[in-house]
Order: sequence, then structure tokens, then C-alpha cells
Amino acid sequence: MKNLFLALLSGVFLAISWPTYGFPLFLFIGFVPLLLAENRIRKSKQTRSKRKIFGLAYLTFLLFNSGTTWWLYYASPFGMYFAILVNSLLMSLVFLSYHFLAKRIPSKLSKVALIALWIGFEKFHLNWEFSWPWLNLGNGFSNHHKWVQWYEYTGVFGGTLWIWIVNMGLYGALVQFLKDKKPKALLKGILGSVGLVIIGISASLYSYHSSPTEGEKSTVLVLQPNVDPYTEKYQLSNYKMAMDLVELASEKMDSTVVFVIAPETSLPKPRVIKNFKKTSEYAILSKFVAQYPQSAFVSGITFYERFSSQLPPNKTANFFQDHKDWYNSYNSSFILQSDEELQIYHKSKLVVGVEHIPYRSLLSPILGDAMIDLGGSVATLTPQEERAVFSNANIHLAPIICYESVYGDYVRQYIEKGSDFLAILTNDGWWSSSQGHKQHLSLARLRAIETGRSIARAANTGISALINEKGDLLSALPYGSKGCLKGEITRSNRTTYYSQHGDYIYRISMFVLVLILLGSFAKKKQPL
Repeated sequence: MKNLFLALLSGVFLAISWPTYGFPLFLFIGFVPLLLAENRIRKSKQTRSKRKIFGLAYLTFLLFNSGTTWWLYYASPFGMYFAILVNSLLMSLVFLSYHFLAKRIPSKLSKVALIALWIGFEKFHLNWEFSWPWLNLGNGFSNHHKWVQWYEYTGVFGGTLWIWIVNMGLYGALVQFLKDKKPKALLKGILGSVGLVIIGISASLYSYHSSPTEGEKSTVLVLQPNVDPYTEKYQLSNYKMAMDLVELASEKMDSTVVFVIAPETSLPKPRVIKNFKKTSEYAILSKFVAQYPQSAFVSGITFYERFSSQLPPNKTANFFQDHKDWYNSYNSSFILQSDEELQIYHKSKLVVGVEHIPYRSLLSPILGDAMIDLGGSVATLTPQEERAVFSNANIHLAPIICYESVYGDYVRQYIEKGSDFLAILTNDGWWSSSQGHKQHLSLARLRAIETGRSIARAANTGISALINEKGDLLSALPYGSKGCLKGEITRSNRTTYYSQHGDYIYRISMFVLVLILLGSFAKKKQPL
């Protein structure tokens, strides 16, 4: 019963630590109760210890996942249950792996191994086809961005490492106290762990207050049409949507504006890429841009292209039953300028289930037509492999579409392409007025810190905002409102250490983990 209570306590601590309603200091103690439960079971030499450890870990992570991402229910009840149950399973397997190692190698090495395993798991979650990195631990400080200004050196994995080191310090002090009952040793361990937290926060606050924001300013307009994605958006014509966007922009448009930025899929009706310039919406937007030749219009759109071949042209192509041919579908953005060629970018980090079918190339040979011939019900989008940067008046914008803003290493690649600031085009209305759209906004702050770039965020039914390179929210339009946000963003060509080196903490962690695993196999099982 005590172990069950400890597992529940860890789950509660982790859940109440998460943005935007939680307080991240609980992350520094969140794993301690579960680690103590694992230690008690391991030391007592209980039978079926692996099964017990897995059960307790699953309970902890089920509470963590449920308490932080329940809002997925608004978009898809099945999607919510799948994400929560599977993510809890994966986290539990990581912890079970630690239990397996802790029985075979010295205590200090097993703690290091768990940290490395967890970082490896988080990196894996950024790259496999069931990718769901929303709960990677370093994201927990996204609503307290002043605490982690040093993410410009470490990225989010620096936060994950910080959390685990403090947890391990407290856990080690408690285990030693329970063994020898020496209060001074316990106090020393607690003070050391608290000191690490204070040092991390203090260093960040010093950086925040001492580092000036540098760079030239540019004026942008951010549009928030506030069209309900369930009842309105996909019933409206692109012509109507374009007219509404122009009307919104006209409220504050003048000769100083360099970019007008509209949300993801602002033009929702699918258009053939090569025919886009012949559409009524293109004519409307072109006429608007012609009135302000110094400005460029950036927007989201749904594109597709068809192929007459009998065989699929690529692994993401979908079969069009009515016409017996193939097509690629894209969640895209474009930039429209006066007397310039149209630039297009296709979203590359796709939402599982909604925008792509995981491991489709493996399943298709098994399922055949049952997989690809269901009238579009399993249609998948085609991603763009390379990042694309939009340019206007020698100013370079990174067109980040919705879910892509969760991926730090992905976003930093726009800096390698020369972007001066980041634009996030999103539609957060799928989750109603829950924590979902608030958490998504807060994660954007971390991208600003990591890359040293300001952000212009255009949301449909979410929170449109201007964010500086320190992660400060400069101005915003509230959820559920329709409007146009005008402001200045800072353009920068500074390259942060993280932008240059990426997730090097992961690479170091994997090197250390390999050394530990090689050592563990070379030695006999250690006595408890």
C-alpha cells in the first residue's frame, strides 16, 4: 500500500507541475516518490518485482499524462485515449529498464543510466512516426521562461537534464537517510539539490536582465479570423475567407507593414498548386498586395497535386477513387508579393492519425486496398524534407506550421537557412477553450529562447501573439476573439549555441549510456 501511495504521489506532483495551470518546481520532486517505491521493491527482493515496478510506473505516468493532455478529447476521444495510454506505456518501459539495470550495476551508474535513457526516449519521441513530444520534461518551464534563458545553449534537453539531476540528488539523500538515519547527511543532500535549482534560476534571471534585445525592427500584421474549425471553416469558400482576411488586414494596414501573416489553412478548400494563380482568392490577395508593394502576404492553404500514373508516385500518395488516379495532399503556406514569384512551403512535422498514417509503407503491403482505398478516410499529407525560408525586402521569415513549433531541433534548422524571425501559423480551435491552446502558445516561448529569434504567431481560434527573443509575450489577441494585431518584431542574425549544435545533450547521453551498458554486460550481477 505504501508503494501504491508513492506512485500516486509522483503522478500528482508531475501533473500539477505542468503549464499553464501548474507550477514547475514540482518537477524537481516529481520522480522521487516513484524512485523510492522502486528502491523498496528492489531491496526487499520481492517476487515478480518487474511486474510490480511496471504497474506502479504506469500508474504514475497515467496520472501525469491524463492530468496534462486530457484536452485532446475535444479533438478526438480515441486520439486522447491512444496518446495517454501509449505515452504512459513508453514512459513505464523506460523506468522498467532502469529497474533492470539497477539490479545489475552500481547505484550511481544506474542513476546516470536512467537520465540517459529518459533523454534518449525524449529524442526518440521527436523523430519516430508516432511522435508525441508534448510532455518532454524540459517543456515544463515554458510558462516560466525567465527560469530557462540558458536554453539558448542547451535546448529543452537542458531542462530535462536539470530536472533529473535534482530528483536523483533528493532521492539519493533520502535513501541514505533511511539507511543510516543521519539528519545532517539528509540536510546536506537537500541543500545541494535546492542549490542546483537556485543556481539554474539565478543564472537565467541574470541573463534575462543583463542581455539587451538587439536588431532592427520590422512592422508586421498578425490576423486572427476566429472561424470555428468544426462548424464554419471548411464550409466557407476560399473567396469568402480571402475577403475576410483582407478586411481584417485593412483595419491597420499602412506603408510600414512588411509582412501580413494569416493562420494555418486560412484558405481551407484544396487547390491544385499549379492552378492557384487562376483562383478568385489569389486575385483578391494579389490586388491587396498591389496596393502595398512593400508588403508581403503570408498565409496557410490546403494544396494538392494529381498524378495520372497507375502506381503511387511516392509513399505518401493517396488514391483518388472517383478518378482512379493518385494525389499528394499538403498542409502548406505561401508568400505573395508584388512582382515576385510565389514561394511555397509544405508542413513537414505531421500530426499522427490526422495528417499521416504511421508506418504506412510497412502496413500497405499487408493491408493492401483496405489501407489505401477507403475514399480518403486514411489520406495522409506529403511533407517537405527541407526547411524553406520566405523572403521579402531582404528580410527572411521561417514559416512554421502549427505542430512543428513543438520541435526545437526542427525549428533551429530554419536558422541555418538564414531566417531573421519565426512565424507560427496555427489553428488551435480543435481543443476548445481548454489548456491545449494555452500550452501550445507557451511552447513557442521556448523556441524563441533556443533560436534567439522573435516570433509572430497567427492563430485562427487560438491566441495570436508577438513574442520577443527572450520569450516575453509582447502583445496578444485573446482566445475566441476576431482581430488584427499590429506590432514590431526584432530581426536578428545572431546564432545561439543551440542553433549551431542542436541536441548535443542527447548525443552525449547516448555515448554515456553505451559505455554503461557495455560495462554492465562485462561484469557479473552486483550484490544488492
